[in-house]
Amino acid sequence: MSDEPDETPSLDVPVGMFEDIEDIKAQVARLTSLLDVRTGGGGEPGEPSDEDAGGEAAAAEEEEEEDGDAEAEWKSPPFILLLDSPQYDEELRALIEWVEGVLVPGYLAEPSADARWCHLWFEHNVVIARLHAAWLAWQELTDPASCGYTGPSVWHRDHLDPALRELRGSSGPMAGCTKGEHQIEHRLPSMVPSAWTQGDQA
Repeated sequence: MSDEPDETPSLDVPVGMFEDIEDIKAQVARLTSLLDVRTGGGGEPGEPSDEDAGGEAAAAEEEEEEDGDAEAEWKSPPFILLLDSPQYDEELRALIEWVEGVLVPGYLAEPSADARWCHLWFEHNVVIARLHAAWLAWQELTDPASCGYTGPSVWHRDHLDPALRELRGSSGPMAGCTKGEHQIEHRLPSMVPSAWTQGDQA
């Protein structure tokens, strides 16, 4: 009998590795079953039983319902100019509260020739539309749960600043509204003639 040590490498495999492999197999089978349920694909040998597939189908349906609910929530509220009363009135009232409570005191300095503002801004449809869009973005981007901590910076850069440049510029929708020492003038811009209305008059 030889006294030399056995140099054959050990082939012992940790028990935990087998458990990991079995977990991976189970996850692959589950994902395959979900894929078959969603795409209506045919079965493969070794696929989960009908009972398992039924359970996965139910889970997939629940997930789709949750996605549908989330999508419905995401779509609300819609763009304000597409609303009819009373939804329009309610949305405008909430927008006025936000503009007068947050935007005016926090971001609007004294109006000037280069930075117009109309105290009756809510009579300008273009102003309503742009401010409503900025407000919707503000609701999303000031919530750390949905956008992290960079949301407010993104809101200022991508939403507020461009909106104010468009609205307060000397050629913007409030260009005809002036504030002098003795009077405030409010004037809505003229409507551009429409091909539709011209056709009706012909």
